[in-house]
Amino acid sequence: MDDGAETAMREEKRRGQKDCHFSRAEKEAVESQGSDIGLCGCLLVLVSILFTLLTLPISIWMCIKIVKEYERAIIFRLGRILRGGAKGPGLFFILPCTDSFINVDMRTITFDIPPQEVLTKDSVTVSVDGVVYYRVQNATLAVANITNADAATRLLAQTTLRNVLGTKNLAEILSDREEIAHSMQSTLDEATDDWGIKVERVEIKDVKLPLQLQRAMAAEAEAAREARAKVIAAEGEMNASRALKEASLVIAESPSALQLRYLQTLNTIAAEKNSTIIFPLPIDMMQSFLTR
Repeated sequence: MDDGAETAMREEKRRGQKDCHFSRAEKEAVESQGSDIGLCGCLLVLVSILFTLLTLPISIWMCIKIVKEYERAIIFRLGRILRGGAKGPGLFFILPCTDSFINVDMRTITFDIPPQEVLTKDSVTVSVDGVVYYRVQNATLAVANITNADAATRLLAQTTLRNVLGTKNLAEILSDREEIAHSMQSTLDEATDDWGIKVERVEIKDVKLPLQLQRAMAAEAEAAREARAKVIAAEGEMNASRALKEASLVIAESPSALQLRYLQTLNTIAAEKNSTIIFPLPIDMMQSFLTR
């Protein structure tokens, strides 16, 4: 049984490797499409070359193109991508009649995800927005595999934000923003890989709660603070009563301590420039009058 399980696992790994090789091969095929344009296409290319040679040096200005350091050019010859993929940066040549090209910006692009009204897992409606940083990693795939890579990435980011936050509770959304951002980044990066786009970073900017929910949370926090204050006050009174009990036991063991405490009280009253002086009477004396 163990040998059969190991064999099955090996076969699955081989199938996965084959699938990966197939996907890579497909991507390389898109990147390096041959210039198999047929006999008619070859004749048109020859005519274009002859026309360029006959009109030199004027035609040279139509053939030389320049792309900047952060750009790449995808050249189409009679509708087919030239072998070798993207050109640039720097100078490259095209034929004026049969070739056309598209510039692709390779710099990191930033866009804001508009605020999305999301219903969380615990049925709370929140408004969440974010920021996405991405760049074109493969210019050929970004041109050949999708119509508008920027618009598609923006729409996919909005949908992904809704899907990810829909599986989270409100407490998780407020506390686990980094985990949500990493989850969105991995999901977007996997989806845009076939488009030649690399999602570098995703950040959650703000989570806006409904006004009624804000009031309810504020009332809950205020009630919790009041409860803690009452508990602290009760603990203080309990500790104070224990200290007074210990003090009374000490005074009961030494009657002269009560007289010293009385003198300290008189000293405190005199320091405050008070004309009122209190003379305590023993409780035993009062009880003797009450019994009569």
